[in-house]
Amino acid sequence: MSTARSPMVVAGGGILLALVAGAVLAPQLAPYRPEVLAGGALQPPSGQHLLGTNHLGQDIFSQILWGGRDSLTVGAGAATLAVVAGILVGVGAGLLGGVADTVAMRVVDVFLGIPRLPLLILVAAMVGANRVSLIVVIAAMTWPVVARMLRSRAMSLRQRGFVSAARGFGGGIGYLMARHLVPALGPLVISSFILVAANAVLLEASLAFLGLGDPSGSSWGLMLNKALLQPGLYFTPVWLWWVLPAGFAITAAVLGLSFLGVGLEPLVNRRWDANR
Repeated sequence: MSTARSPMVVAGGGILLALVAGAVLAPQLAPYRPEVLAGGALQPPSGQHLLGTNHLGQDIFSQILWGGRDSLTVGAGAATLAVVAGILVGVGAGLLGGVADTVAMRVVDVFLGIPRLPLLILVAAMVGANRVSLIVVIAAMTWPVVARMLRSRAMSLRQRGFVSAARGFGGGIGYLMARHLVPALGPLVISSFILVAANAVLLEASLAFLGLGDPSGSSWGLMLNKALLQPGLYFTPVWLWWVLPAGFAITAAVLGLSFLGVGLEPLVNRRWDANR
């Protein structure tokens, strides 16, 4: 069975496709804008409100669809920045070696030794909560892992004949990275992107849950934050249609990315099939 048709890839891709489609088509699928007061407060699910309403009378189903835009955009944006930084630092250090490699890895070690969530909370509280700042902050905390993985593989690739030949013909570091190393590292880059995106979705939800998300947004984590601020929430059935859908959406996004990452593992580690 090919990797692309493995059950994990199919399941993960299907989950992500459904979530992305819901986020992209939110203006067409959502019956209301997320900020619109669409009905009475805390109405149970009905034909008019599929997942009921929150304490302000906003439609929760609409917020789930629109919230996917915020949560998935932060995940994809942070993963993109982290992978780009990881390529520049990790592949560059692995290719250059020597002092450049030593300095780059010591910087990576410093970042890896910093407790991630406390620093994220501190920085998010200082720079303010908006989508762009969340993407930058999460990427800044996750790129060292990518750089470490790519550097290890780049060090083995730089000994290959095609890299030595390109160097012999005068290829510079930029050419070697763009033409040879990064394409050869493609499967690992994709795997790193998926890993960071899953972590970014969780980190964004964690920050929003703690009240450090964009207050004008409608991410899934922010929905949980607003729900759990209501006193006595769990003494009523309201949590069933307010808390659970947002929690399921976050879980589905992380599971979809995790399934996809596990399913694509044979592309990254060619010894996978031999060891099964």
